[in-house]
Amino acid sequence: MSKTEKLWFDAVLHPHRSLSARGFVILMSILCVISFGAGMAFVLMGAWPVFGFFGLDVLAIYVAFRINYRSGRWLETIRLTEDQLVVGQRDPQGHYKEWRFQPYWVRVHVVDRPPCDNDLVLTSHGQSLSVGAFLNGEERVDLAAALKDALARHQRDVALS
Repeated sequence: MSKTEKLWFDAVLHPHRSLSARGFVILMSILCVISFGAGMAFVLMGAWPVFGFFGLDVLAIYVAFRINYRSGRWLETIRLTEDQLVVGQRDPQGHYKEWRFQPYWVRVHVVDRPPCDNDLVLTSHGQSLSVGAFLNGEERVDLAAALKDALARHQRDVALS
């Protein structure tokens, strides 16, 4: 994008994670202390094999959180400039894909999915792209409204030029 090119819409989307990295360390520390204490109680009662199972529980929780945080690295960008709408997606492994649409022809649709969810789909010239799959339904509707508004403003400005 050149310095003189007008930017109509710019959004960076990423999955929400309610537990921060600091919160994760605190949670895992608490779980380790509790599991170690409970495991030691079993060791003192003579049931020493139980101690290992407490460690496995903590390990399973740790692995589950790491997998969850890895999926949180998903990233999508949506940028509307004078002559194109560019959607970029970076998956958790770091692979990046980019789609380019001519803004005049792109349409934004919120497609209802039973029982109570939806998809945000961009369509143009027979091609379609789902955007914001990790967002909740309300966030997808809000994003669709903002993008539709930006596209409408863009088309009005282009028509007046």
